[in-house]
Amino acid sequence: MELQYFLYAVLGAVAGVLAGLLGIGGGLVIVPGLLFLFHLQDFESSFLSHIAIGSSLAIIIPTALSSLLAHHKRGAIDWPVVLKLTPGLMFGALCGAWLASWFSTDLLKTVFGLFLLIVAFQMLSGLAPGPGKPRRQGASFFFSMGSVIGAVSGLVGIGGGTMTVPFLVWRGKPLPRAVATSAACGLPIAIAGTLGFMLMGEGVGMPSSIGFVYWPAVIAVGAFAVLMAPFGARLAHSLPVPVLKKWFAWLLLVVGMRLLISAYY
Repeated sequence: MELQYFLYAVLGAVAGVLAGLLGIGGGLVIVPGLLFLFHLQDFESSFLSHIAIGSSLAIIIPTALSSLLAHHKRGAIDWPVVLKLTPGLMFGALCGAWLASWFSTDLLKTVFGLFLLIVAFQMLSGLAPGPGKPRRQGASFFFSMGSVIGAVSGLVGIGGGTMTVPFLVWRGKPLPRAVATSAACGLPIAIAGTLGFMLMGEGVGMPSSIGFVYWPAVIAVGAFAVLMAPFGARLAHSLPVPVLKKWFAWLLLVVGMRLLISAYY
């Protein structure tokens, strides 16, 4: 039991440092880490991926809240955009959780592995939408875009920054403001996704869990992620972040391939 919590703490610390250092969402690290640790704990294999993703979304709640408050103090969040996206983000995250409940654990591993490969390719290639001009769109547009971002995020257990930031830049937001606004958008995704995985996993009957959310991991990983994120942000001013991002992308590539292979062999 003590080893279990120590490993959760290490995972949280690593996720927090990387989030602060590289500006990446914790879910990219937390989901594979939880899959590995839950496998070591002999969790029910039929729901291994579901519990890792549901728990990751719950862990993102305190980390997103911490990031949101830090950006809000700097006045960097575009709150009108957050409010326009939130209904779609929450609806999409709930749909993602519902869809995940119909997937086998191996299919969820496959989806997450493919997502990691896409993110790694984007980081290595530098492909991203160029800065656009500010656009005026109606509520239906924001609901549709929010639903897509929320659904993918809910399905793979992330806060959505890898999609929200490029979308906001494409809409004409400066990158720092897009990052800050994206951080605020991660909170409704995490809340709705967590509730969805709790409801969709009702009846699983695992000790210390509600549905597909395993609370000992949520508390331990989340606490250390929040504690270590500011340290990672300070490191960003003294380390070669672009070089580290390239190495991290190669790591994501390896982890993504490993997940795809483990799902079928």
